[in-house]
Amino acid sequence: MDLKIAVLSGDGIGPEVILQAKKALNAIGEVYNHEFVFEDALVGAVAIDQTGNPLPNQTLNLCLNTDAVLFGAIGHPKYDNNPDAKVRPEQGLLKLRNELGLFANIRPIKPYQALLDASPLKREVIEGVDFVIYRELSGGVYIGEKKLNEAGTAASDSYEYSEEQISRITHLAFKAAQKRRKKVTMVDKANVLETSRLWRRLVQKIGESYPDVALNFLFVDNAAKQIILNPRQFDVILTENMFGDILSDEASVIASSIGLLASESLGHNKALFEPIHGSYIEATGKNIANPIASILSAAMLLEFFGLINEANKVYEAVEKAFEHKIVTTDLNSFSKFGTNEVGDFISNFILSKDDLLYFNNDNVHIGQSTIV
Repeated sequence: MDLKIAVLSGDGIGPEVILQAKKALNAIGEVYNHEFVFEDALVGAVAIDQTGNPLPNQTLNLCLNTDAVLFGAIGHPKYDNNPDAKVRPEQGLLKLRNELGLFANIRPIKPYQALLDASPLKREVIEGVDFVIYRELSGGVYIGEKKLNEAGTAASDSYEYSEEQISRITHLAFKAAQKRRKKVTMVDKANVLETSRLWRRLVQKIGESYPDVALNFLFVDNAAKQIILNPRQFDVILTENMFGDILSDEASVIASSIGLLASESLGHNKALFEPIHGSYIEATGKNIANPIASILSAAMLLEFFGLINEANKVYEAVEKAFEHKIVTTDLNSFSKFGTNEVGDFISNFILSKDDLLYFNNDNVHIGQSTIV
């Protein structure tokens, strides 16, 4: 298969982790005889700095004319810490989602056996956890109209949803549940928000078309608590834009690090794949950022195009890295390995089907590795 992939590395650690994802995809291409053509483009703070626009037209046109988008991270403190900034990096991602028609963000939550003790949660709480969050992307408070009065003393953010927006992601969530453990948990704030009451009515109605799938509802505050207390109860979580953003970041503690969580954003004919972590500006250029979420996002890209064996090979390589403790310091504070070494291990494992290659922990230092 030949694929043209737009690469939007973005800000901070984005370029570093995306480089490791590209290494894995290139290794897959070589082993399985695929050709992946990558084309880089600007987005986020780096795009503002160079063009004044967080999503330049050249970047958007590239994304509209490629098979998929591989996205890094955006954001910078000089914008985050300036409440008066009129142009922000996040505006680029929001516009990109809108222009590509992306409406469903899918975030799997499943801890790895080798990392169970790395999580701040108890092993008996997280072992066996396997759920996925379906987050609606096209509506809600992130997208609604934003107002600030002339004096700068009062502000509002419009919070809107339509039946169409709710319906299309709800069907995706139920269809996913049918292939999993047949349970959907709808998360909302229906005791307060009219939008949540619309979600409840429509999701309940759609759920009647999927009699083999159990449906239940949780208020978002209770859901936040249950994700920590009893995460095994969940199969598919369905929720709106902001709640999904917050809950999936919270759920990263189950996996032990936000640096492990990948995601895919889907539209009717476009798809974008990205780690859920931020730009982590403080780590830029230090070879300490965890690239696994970006590599797993590449695996989700492979799955999207039906390359299941190839995706499974990436998952296997990631598991081997964990088994042999080839991890960054967010997972093991004593680790001698960095971003590049983790990426090298995974790509080398993919390339060497018959040999288990691993980096010798006794002989490796950051920036130097010995393969035995």
